[in-house]
Amino acid sequence: MAVRPNFPLRLSTMKSARFASERRPPPAAPSGILPAVAPDGVAAAPAADPAGGRGVQGLGNTEPEGMAALREAETTAEGLARRLPIARDAVATVSRTLRLRVPHGYLGLIEGGPDDPIWRQSVPHPAELEEGGLPEDPLREDDPRNAPVPHLTHRYPDRALLLVTEACPMYCRFCMRKRKTLRGGGVTAETVARGIAHIARTPAIREVIVSGGDPLMLADERLDAILGELRAVPHVKALRVHTRMPCVEPRRVTAALAGLLARRHPLHVCVHFNHPREVTAAAAAALGLLLDAGLPVHNQAVLLRGVNDDADVLRELFRRLIRCGVHPYYLHHADLVPGTARLRTSIQRGLALVDELRRTAPELAMLHYVLDTPGGGGKVPLSAPPHAG
Repeated sequence: MAVRPNFPLRLSTMKSARFASERRPPPAAPSGILPAVAPDGVAAAPAADPAGGRGVQGLGNTEPEGMAALREAETTAEGLARRLPIARDAVATVSRTLRLRVPHGYLGLIEGGPDDPIWRQSVPHPAELEEGGLPEDPLREDDPRNAPVPHLTHRYPDRALLLVTEACPMYCRFCMRKRKTLRGGGVTAETVARGIAHIARTPAIREVIVSGGDPLMLADERLDAILGELRAVPHVKALRVHTRMPCVEPRRVTAALAGLLARRHPLHVCVHFNHPREVTAAAAAALGLLLDAGLPVHNQAVLLRGVNDDADVLRELFRRLIRCGVHPYYLHHADLVPGTARLRTSIQRGLALVDELRRTAPELAMLHYVLDTPGGGGKVPLSAPPHAG
């Protein structure tokens, strides 16, 4: 039996993720007709972000349940200044180069000033413009040796990363893909189609990670069409969808969306929570919808200075996620992205934190602390879970 979180929410009985592989997928829904598309391949009339960014991708003249919530966000320094005591001119300077978007609900989690862990993740800081000689693409995702077509990374023999949008419900200030998400990277319907075509002609690829941006910024019909094309490739055996939506705008996660994802079984959802304050009742309810649909849900946190570089904070974060039925899988060491030095910790600090967590919280014994090696070498464990025997 799933254990309910000890904060107010309503969750129907959760289905354990370990049974997901044993469930027969529900019958596929009839293929529908996508809304009229703009040149970038998403439904017409999206709201534009300042700094040249896209707004809500996939919105047409009507907004399905969950999509309208995506418009409730601050996207300018002026709007943010009406809600927070920011240095408006400094934030405006940064946001002219690097996009700004913070959902109203996420703003409501801020309890202090610039040192607040929620503020540090979401509010632009002048230091973001200090590149420090670091490459924009530290993991070489766009290197032709790793990217046979634009916005598809095929670094591992049996796995590919497909970017389906550059839009996010919130532009995280530590984003390792900010060259695309915070600046605009040119992800279009054409690049998605080219990526799927490469996957289809490459039999070695057995798993596809659908990411961005945030795939849940797409309208349900568009997301379903992409997932359907991938599931139609005979050698693709599993899908993963990476999203921060349950954390930053949980209202986007609906029963219809969860059902859509479940129809593409086997499909895992990887979410991203960094601080226990983010595990709100609304977030837990959104996670519950995914779990109730039979979807395995894993969390990938990023170790960030002033946000969660504290054993008590990490322990509480992971325990809240476990109570929601979510597996705290990865703790990522922050990547060497330009303008993020104020948020990075040392590896030594991370190792000490993980060691303390394993000594004081047995349920976290299988947590993976990992580093994406600079230069595109892939993930390596910094502290692997202990093995019995």
